[in-house]
This record gives sequence, structure tokens and C-alpha cells, in this order.
Amino acid sequence: MHINALQQTYKNKTTIMMIFESLVLCFLSLLLLSPFAISEQCNPQDKKALLQIKKEFNTSITLQNLWDPKTDCCIWVWIQCHPTTNRVIGLVMKFDEPSNDIVGHIPSSVAQLPYLEHLEFNNLSKLSGTINPVISNLKHLKYLVISFTSISGTIPSFLSRFQNLEVLDLSFNKLSGIIPSSLSQLPNIRLLNLGNNKLTGQIPNSFGSFKKPGPEIYLSNNHLTGLIPASLGQIDSETINLSENKLEGDASMLFGNKKRIMRLDLSRNLLSFDLSKVDLPKSLTFLHLDHNYIYGKIPQVLNKVNALERFNVSYNLLCGEIPQGGDLQRFGVFAFYHNKCLCGSPLPKCKS
Repeated sequence: MHINALQQTYKNKTTIMMIFESLVLCFLSLLLLSPFAISEQCNPQDKKALLQIKKEFNTSITLQNLWDPKTDCCIWVWIQCHPTTNRVIGLVMKFDEPSNDIVGHIPSSVAQLPYLEHLEFNNLSKLSGTINPVISNLKHLKYLVISFTSISGTIPSFLSRFQNLEVLDLSFNKLSGIIPSSLSQLPNIRLLNLGNNKLTGQIPNSFGSFKKPGPEIYLSNNHLTGLIPASLGQIDSETINLSENKLEGDASMLFGNKKRIMRLDLSRNLLSFDLSKVDLPKSLTFLHLDHNYIYGKIPQVLNKVNALERFNVSYNLLCGEIPQGGDLQRFGVFAFYHNKCLCGSPLPKCKS
């Protein structure tokens, strides 16, 4: 009887322990799933700043539905948190289609996210006003994207203070005025996109002093005038797009057979230089020179640029026979027509 009693006691204790362990596991599971537990992952100050941003965009139905103050801000849409510290490092408000839901100016509360590395407002057609100077407080910024918005005013010179900035994309806005020469002081910039705005004046001479090899530069579809600074030939960028402006004169300094440039678009300007004297790099995949006043002959070396995928020299003053025996003919007549006296396939034969 004594042994049976001990066995029964052991069974009872085992059962109690199993029940206790099950309860603990259930409690932990509920705790992990509860809004209270999740909210603990988010830094309270960061969460407060985000809720203030939500308040500044108080007409946004999207934010009202998505940014629930009872949940962890690190799981909110458009928010990125550091995997170790849980500090907010990304505020990426990006839509696939133009959105009218976010209305107002760039919130001043973004300055209360001190560890922000990626700030993006993309496809917010009702975002207006100027580039808020409070952004200058975000010392850790690596990516600043304000694109496809109604932001206006000038490009602020304080942007040159971002020593960690790798991407500056201010394209497709309503920015005006001149391009700050101080942008060339950005030591880590890899992409500079100021295209599709209303910028005026000349390309800053200082752009030749970007740290080599130099960033990809997009200044297309603005109102830029004057000469391309000779200093711009000192950098070795993979992409330079200066199309759809009113730039004049020589652009031959952008070429060079030892350069690594792959994409060069100078179309729809007022440029005038002798193409036959230009050294073309074999790395080219994209070359658009159409709608200018470029003269001379098409260099034979273009037949050896096997990587060339896009090519257009139409609407210029070029003469002579189009180089034969290579791949240039595959671009068709539209890549060559409306020149002074170009001839040969795919255009009509040259007169003897």
C-alpha cells in the first residue's frame, strides 16, 4: 500500500507539472501575440514620432487604418526597424500608383527619428510645400527619395551635409531654381537624380569634383542652359543623362575609350561638336544623341561596341556613310534619319 501510495503521489505530481507547463506555454504564447508584448519591441520615442506623423497626415485613411497605436510600430507598413536595436531606420512611404490619400507637407516630426537611414516619399501626388529643413537633423541618412510628388521650391544646400548619403532622388517634382554646387561635397553619393523638375541655370562646375568614379547623374527634362562644364569629364560615371534641356556647345569630354560609362543620354539639347573626333568606350549599352546639332561622321568603332542595346543619332548634322559590316544596321532607319547627309544601310545608298 505504501508503494502504491507513492506511485499515485508521483503520478499526481507529474500531472500537475504537465498542467503547469502547459499553462506556462499558453501564457507565453498569448503574451507574444498580445498587442502589449508586441509594442514593447518598438522604441517608445520612435513610436511617438510616428504617431505624430500620422497626426500631421490626419486626412489619410490609409494611415488611420494601418498604423494602430496598440501594435508594434516595427511591423507597421512603410516602417523598417534595426534588427538588433529596434530603432526605426526606415520610413518608406511608397505607392505603386499615384496616391491622393496622403495630403500635406513633409512632416516636421520626421526629425524625431534620429536613427533614420532611409526616408522616402514616392508617388504621393498631394504631398506639397518645400523640402522641410528639419530633414537636416537626420545625420544617419543614406537614402533620401522624394519623387513623383508636388514638392516645390529650391533644392536646399543643406543636403550636402549628409556625409553618409548614397542616394539622392528628387525626380519628378516641381522643384525650381539652380542646382546647388555644394552637392558635389557628398562623399558617398552613388546616385544623383534631379530629373523631371523645373531647374534652371547651368550644371555646376563643381560636379567634376565628385569623388571618383562619380555617381550616376540624371538631370534630364529640366530647363538647364549654357555649356556642359569641362570638369564633368573628370568623373567616370556609369550613367549620365542630360537629355531634354537647353544645353549648348561641346559634350565630347563625357566620352573616352578608357571610361566605364555605359549609359549616355544627351538627346534633345542644342549641343554641337564633331562626333568623328570622339573616343567611344566599348562599354556603352545606351547612346542617345538625337535632336542636337552634332556634325561629322559616325565613328567606325561603334561597330565594335557589341553591348550596345539602344542607339539614336537622328535629327543632327551628321554626314558620310554609316559604318557597315557590324551591328549598327539593326537599330533601323529611325536611329539615323533627318541628318545632313548620312547614307548607307539602313538609309539609302551613298552616291558615288
